[in-house]
Amino acid sequence: MEPENPPKKKANGWLMPILIGLGVGILLLLVIYPNFTDENRDINDDILNEDSEGNETPSTPSKVEKVNVDVTTQVTDIVENVSHAVVGVTNLQSRMDFWEEAESDEAGTGSGVIFKKDKKYAYIVTNHHVVEGADTVEVVLNDESTIEAKLLGTDLFTDLAVLRVGADEVGEPIELGVSENVKVGEPVIAIGNPLGLMFAGSVTQGIISGKQRTIPQDFNQDGQPDWQAEVLQTDAAINPGNSGGALINMSGQLIGINSMKISQNIAQGIGFAIPIDIAEPIMAELETDGTVTRAYLGVEIYSLEEVPRSEWTSTLQLPDNIEGGIYIWSIEPLSPADKAGLKRLDVITEFNGEKVLNTLDLRRILYNELEIGDEVSIVYYRDGEKHKVNITLTEQP
Repeated sequence: MEPENPPKKKANGWLMPILIGLGVGILLLLVIYPNFTDENRDINDDILNEDSEGNETPSTPSKVEKVNVDVTTQVTDIVENVSHAVVGVTNLQSRMDFWEEAESDEAGTGSGVIFKKDKKYAYIVTNHHVVEGADTVEVVLNDESTIEAKLLGTDLFTDLAVLRVGADEVGEPIELGVSENVKVGEPVIAIGNPLGLMFAGSVTQGIISGKQRTIPQDFNQDGQPDWQAEVLQTDAAINPGNSGGALINMSGQLIGINSMKISQNIAQGIGFAIPIDIAEPIMAELETDGTVTRAYLGVEIYSLEEVPRSEWTSTLQLPDNIEGGIYIWSIEPLSPADKAGLKRLDVITEFNGEKVLNTLDLRRILYNELEIGDEVSIVYYRDGEKHKVNITLTEQP
């Protein structure tokens, strides 16, 4: 028989040992922790010092500082120094309005380069085709001010023209370089006014793509080349309005006069400039004389290749071994050719000891290699017979 009230068990008898253990642990931590944290700080400081000596990035963020970066380049320096010497050129031509009064209309725009300055005047070179037919020429400076210029002279063959303005109206001229020493692949800068004065002073950069390129020019639009322009080829962008602008080397010197006239109908990335070595003597002559004086022969000539082959033997009676030449269509009275006895339909095959196959060959020799007063030998055929004559060149009228 069980007792009515059995004795109760002690509840939670395990709690007291746990509480005692926790109390002891807390006391131990309070004693040990200060020393532990001090050692930790020393260790962390050592680690940071080692990281700093080893150029490692510390875990704490570094101080942010503002840095000023100089973005000035050689190109920007050159442009800053020479851009004032590149100007806009406006071709103004007169016309009669409804009331029979003269008005000036803008016939075209281009670019120009101030290349010389003295105490009284400054001189600007541009392209012949930019100012062709102009009654008035205006120059637009890089500060957008406009002044009237005097046209001193132009040259069709080199596509050059020279203008004059007051010395006190413009800044300093650009320094002239040497185009002969230019190397293919050399960087260059073109400055001008592509597509008109809206984009005045535009700068493009490229390289010299080729030297001594010869580009045929057809002045009278008859489909036959009248001249071979010797030019520098560049991939710096040259567009309409760039004509007459500057092609500049990395020394800030003018090495070429850009010409869109020569570049027209050419693929993109191919532009041409008149080398300064060729342009400089023409510029000097236009400045002083207003025209370029060249040796004069006094004949109107055409290439033999323009004549059907059948006419070579039937009309001109040329031998079968003739490969090419030029035939005389007319002769100026009292000219060197007239005085030497040359006649219409004579066929010239040699000039000054060199073979001539077409009109370009003769003009190249006459204009580039000979001077006024030189005596030249000419080999020609008349009625199937070969002749030779010496001619003294005179000044072109």
